Amino acid sequence: MVYNNILETIGKTPLVRLNNVVSDIPATVYAKLEAFNPGLSAKDRIALHMIERAERLGQLKPGGTVVDATSGNTGFSLAMVCAIKGYKCVLTVTSKVSEDKLNNLRAMGAEVVLCPQEAKPTDPRSYYRRAEQLAKDIPNAFYVNQNFNADNGDAHYLSTGPEIWEQTHGRVTWLIGSASTGGTLCGSGRYLQEQNPDLKVVAVDAFGSVLKKYHETGVYDENEIYAYRIEGTGKNIIPANIDFEMIDRFVKVTDKDSALRARELARKEGILAGYSSGATLQCLQQIKDELTPEDVVVLIFADHGSKYVSKIFNDEWMRSQDFLPAEEGSEELKKATSDIQKALC
Repeated sequence: MVYNNILETIGKTPLVRLNNVVSDIPATVYAKLEAFNPGLSAKDRIALHMIERAERLGQLKPGGTVVDATSGNTGFSLAMVCAIKGYKCVLTVTSKVSEDKLNNLRAMGAEVVLCPQEAKPTDPRSYYRRAEQLAKDIPNAFYVNQNFNADNGDAHYLSTGPEIWEQTHGRVTWLIGSASTGGTLCGSGRYLQEQNPDLKVVAVDAFGSVLKKYHETGVYDENEIYAYRIEGTGKNIIPANIDFEMIDRFVKVTDKDSALRARELARKEGILAGYSSGATLQCLQQIKDELTPEDVVVLIFADHGSKYVSKIFNDEWMRSQDFLPAEEGSEELKKATSDIQKALC
């Protein structure tokens, strides 16, 4: 099939059965591989939908600038859409975003503003506040505001949810995915629950995020917030796109477990998926005792592992985080090598 431009290839991503990494799980488990989108993530869907809605509503005009705060994936997708449509793109990101993602954003022509990871949401230095201010300061700018833009979830309601329903022939009983802005999981889940009200929706959260406690108590607790490594999972704000009533439960996973699961996916399934995909697989392992042979589980794997080659797929970085043991014999080998080099001099 021939397409007029790269944007026409967004969506219709494959659903692939997992085998080796779920051998101890009684249910049938599929992965929705959003890395098959041209921008290598689920965010392509929302970027195109939100920009085209803004165009139709007159919020984004020719020659305008698209501005948003991003953990990297939405930013790349926005930059890709802007490249095709002729808009400028300015993105604020936190300092925890991988160097791979930063380079990808710049390669797509985006202007990147780096903000401190530790800044609280209300801090003028935070990537949320910086994006808001830039949108006010830049003439003819459109602030996407993905966390609170309802078009985020609608994009998945209109595309990802129907795709999953069709691909599973209506047999899906569990939907599991990382919660960040909430658009992917809640948009897809909303459509699927309309087809099957008994469908269970499980949101993956990170330690250091406020979402799980807020879901369970209605309390936004700043004491829950601290730095963590997983990208695209968890929040230190409460995004409007998360439908807490629709979600059955939140499950917290650790940085280490999630990283190791992503590496396991690559080794055992040949799927190079991102950090949040490892978190989603870890969540499945933590709730596996609730599943039955009749269940059909769909895991949303939101992006591609190539965005994390300097982090979770880098042994040195993994060891620096204490996610992998120190290389056996490394110090002894270094000493022996040094002794040999001295003897040869």
